[in-house]
Amino acid sequence: MTLPPGPRLPTLAQTLDWVYRPARFMQRCQARYGDCFTVRLLGLSASGPARVVFICDPGAVKAIFTADPALAPAGAGREAMEPMFGARSVLLIDGQAHMRQRKLMLPPFHGERLSRYGALMCEITREEIAGWPERRAFALQARMQAITLEIILRVVFGLEEDERRAVVRTHIQRLLDIVANPLTELFAGLPESIGPINLRAQFLRTLREADAVLLGEIARRRSEPNLENRDDILSLLLQVPDEDGEVMSDGELRDQLVTLLLAGHETTATALAWAFDQMLRAPDALDRAISEARADTVERPYLDAVVKETLRMRPPIPIVDRRLAVPFELGGFQLPAGTIVAPCIYLLHHRADIYPDPHSFRPERFIDTTPDTYAWLPFGGGVRRCLGASFATLEMRLVLQTILENVELRPARARAEKIHRRAIVLAPRHGTRVRVDGQGTNQPQAATAR
Repeated sequence: MTLPPGPRLPTLAQTLDWVYRPARFMQRCQARYGDCFTVRLLGLSASGPARVVFICDPGAVKAIFTADPALAPAGAGREAMEPMFGARSVLLIDGQAHMRQRKLMLPPFHGERLSRYGALMCEITREEIAGWPERRAFALQARMQAITLEIILRVVFGLEEDERRAVVRTHIQRLLDIVANPLTELFAGLPESIGPINLRAQFLRTLREADAVLLGEIARRRSEPNLENRDDILSLLLQVPDEDGEVMSDGELRDQLVTLLLAGHETTATALAWAFDQMLRAPDALDRAISEARADTVERPYLDAVVKETLRMRPPIPIVDRRLAVPFELGGFQLPAGTIVAPCIYLLHHRADIYPDPHSFRPERFIDTTPDTYAWLPFGGGVRRCLGASFATLEMRLVLQTILENVELRPARARAEKIHRRAIVLAPRHGTRVRVDGQGTNQPQAATAR
């Protein structure tokens, strides 16, 4: 058994580099060791330090994604995520259990039902814009997080009453604030307690409180007499049966709702913040995006391309992972069982042989072009590709369109944002600071300072 070469720094040093300087860490490893390299990281396994083989060659990525899922299961390597996501999360289970859960969750995220959510997404965005201060700098990422959380509360959870929505929002926000800490990934791989000190006491207490609120909402919704007439995602998931006619239990629903929340909130908000950081420094792209957003047309190909190019340049999640159940040959190396193989989205998206001038923001590269299956991976790939990919791309496009229709934004910082880790997400270091310099064609209510 052989592993690709990699840095010889101590495991803790490699982990801290990965946590605090992820882009530089990946780029330096690739430059020195090539498209396949091994690092040692804490936090990816509950059993201790993990050997992680990064791959950023489309052929090797294809080999992993098309392999028998039993040979490289995803859930088996994610024990450290269980306290947060739950043992029945679609991210953590494998085999038939994963396929069952996936089939149950897929229908609300596709087809006509998905398109019906668009109007509510736009309404939520306009409500948020109405409160933005004029000509005073603010962090756009925080406002994108407010939008994406509100979309989850109203579109996914179906919370229509302001009071109930405020209660759920408060508990979820407390949980999200803890998860956003860049040390969360490191602590996930440590024991729960060291002597009398419980390292996760605050996290576990906040999680229990959030779970109680979510389970209460699930029980309340399940008992509603008009459940069949609702079209929010929670209500639909409560009703959809599996092949044996069984619906998801409250515990299963809790795990899937938390998964949708954590996988869809921070990632989408971060991608939107990156989109504006890139556009506001590319005048031609910004002008073209504004023109299309304000045009009287149904199709928005350039905005769709902006979404794809943003997710290429700044994918919120830098890697996907698979733990090998058996020895596996990859790129000339015989990898032992237990190795975590990580197709590296970030490095793959910056290959000059696939994307010429890879560090430039060029949405036109995706006009009338479908991204290659194994070279554009913001939502992962294979049988575990993100269930909410269509939902997220629609949400991004509609939020971008609504903002560009309604306000004129200008960057508040001269330099483009550097990459900063928020838990597992690669986010703008300063949150994409902007100013509102004017109103667009569809003016919201007068902006007021927050």
